[in-house]
Amino acid sequence: MKLYSKLSESILVGFEDLFGATITEDQIQLQKTKKEFEGHVTLVVFPLLKLTKKGPEQSAETIGTYLKEKSGLVSDFNVVKGFLNLEIAPSVWLNIFNGIISTPNYGFAQSPSGKTYMVEYSSPNTNKPLHLGHLRNIFLGYSVAEILKANGHKVVKTQIINDRGIHICKSMLAWQKFGNGETPSSSGLKGDHLIGKYYVKFDQEYKTQIKELVAAGKSQEDAEQDAPIMMEAREMLRQWEAKDPEIYSLWETMNSWVYEGFNATYETMGVDFDSLYYESDTYILGKDVVEEGLSKGVFYQKEDGSVWCDLSEEKMDDKLLLRGDGTSVYMTQDIGTAIERFKDHPDLSGMIYTVGNEQNHHFKVLFAILRKLGYSWADECYHLSYGMVELPEGKMKSREGTVVDADDLMATVINDAREMTEERGHIDGLTEEQKEDLYATIGLGGLKYYLLKVDPKSKMLFDPKESIDLNGNTGPFIQYTFARIQSVLRNSGDLKNTVDLNLPLSNVEIELMQHLADFEEIIAKAGMEYSPALLANYIYELVKLYNSFYQSISILKEENENLRTFRILLSKQVGEAIRSSMKLIGVNVPERM
Repeated sequence: MKLYSKLSESILVGFEDLFGATITEDQIQLQKTKKEFEGHVTLVVFPLLKLTKKGPEQSAETIGTYLKEKSGLVSDFNVVKGFLNLEIAPSVWLNIFNGIISTPNYGFAQSPSGKTYMVEYSSPNTNKPLHLGHLRNIFLGYSVAEILKANGHKVVKTQIINDRGIHICKSMLAWQKFGNGETPSSSGLKGDHLIGKYYVKFDQEYKTQIKELVAAGKSQEDAEQDAPIMMEAREMLRQWEAKDPEIYSLWETMNSWVYEGFNATYETMGVDFDSLYYESDTYILGKDVVEEGLSKGVFYQKEDGSVWCDLSEEKMDDKLLLRGDGTSVYMTQDIGTAIERFKDHPDLSGMIYTVGNEQNHHFKVLFAILRKLGYSWADECYHLSYGMVELPEGKMKSREGTVVDADDLMATVINDAREMTEERGHIDGLTEEQKEDLYATIGLGGLKYYLLKVDPKSKMLFDPKESIDLNGNTGPFIQYTFARIQSVLRNSGDLKNTVDLNLPLSNVEIELMQHLADFEEIIAKAGMEYSPALLANYIYELVKLYNSFYQSISILKEENENLRTFRILLSKQVGEAIRSSMKLIGVNVPERM
């Protein structure tokens, strides 16, 4: 914030004048004044006491008096122990506000950073539809990518599609056995839903067979290994890796059904990707890298033929990279994928993996293995770990069919928004198409905001009804405020684009300007911490301040023309901050609501 720089300059000069001492800007600690105290900016005096040679309160009084008399920035001050709370003059805030409204895309980087980041998100398995857990992943990854763009970085959005492995074979085998040729067209189901149905069917049959084997005298562990349907799935995986024509053709057909379904879901979500990677390609690259690492002594081989990485120096257990039968594991393809991505984009400054916190250890191991292989860019890989989304009923399990389907959930929140909006009855004059767009904007906006307002690291409970509430820290509450601002602007007429610096201002007007001035810093911090929650909660605080301003101060009926112009421009800038910040978390805002 430029205000802090100007204050620091005045304090540096003041120290020479007052104490005959020279200090550096690094020694000056300025922070936003806490809400329970009067003031806007606080100087922490304690680190400076050796130079002032006075007590904390006397030092603060001396510095405060100097700044009030000499800086032209401070209108008043108060001292609380060793903290000097400074009230910034209204003309200073108005000058800052003029700078804000004259800056295109205020808060966004004004020039490219020269850095490129790849952000991975979604990365589904092709044996089931996307579910509630995927929604947090997708919205988080997409938003982080957009926030990085706002910070001037070039961004490549990507995903690794997990289109091979034993879990894929389970759906394929169940469809072979029980599907009777069913297709998306014949069933009326989206392709991803149809395949998910057979993933659940496999698990049901598998459990039945285990129960029968245990009843026949086998141990639970042996029954799980020897169940005929699981043995057939393992054989199918071997046939697939050997490119058996019939199995490979079935795999291509069933995956094509899933991709069509995924694409429809992504379109509803409003997210996109710049590049796609497929596990069926990268696991082969990973196997080649592992075999090369084995030949160079980076890895070792056990008697059963399996290949492992010794991670004892990293204080982790050794990691399996290839099974004894030559088939790969997840780690194998992740190694291949990472190497391929840095080959495709040699200018990458960082690779961000948006994956749930149950994979924390996996990524520590992956990055350690990449370092052992000699890839210096491994240090630029980052696991954006996030907590699981749960329902009041508990965890979801795909194979048991107890997930909350993403398509169903999005349809539910849109329908909830429809009922809420129709009940309020403020949509006269809209066409049916405009109404449907509005319901989707409110419903999906509420869903996205609800999932992103929570710190990514935290586990969360999801309540669809609460997500579209018009009160509290919700997307619709923010959207409604934006619509309210647009109503003000529609009735405001033509305006000049600067404000008078000698206006009488209320505390809430100054608070609004101060909060707007923080926007640039918040976008930068959200980018550094990969946290849309910082942005979401910033805009919620801005909206609360604006509503307090709107309810307590006249805007359009203000008789003082300069003051009316200022209040309209202040409303307009708050609206722009809402629009641009909500867009960064993937949420649209309606002109009417």
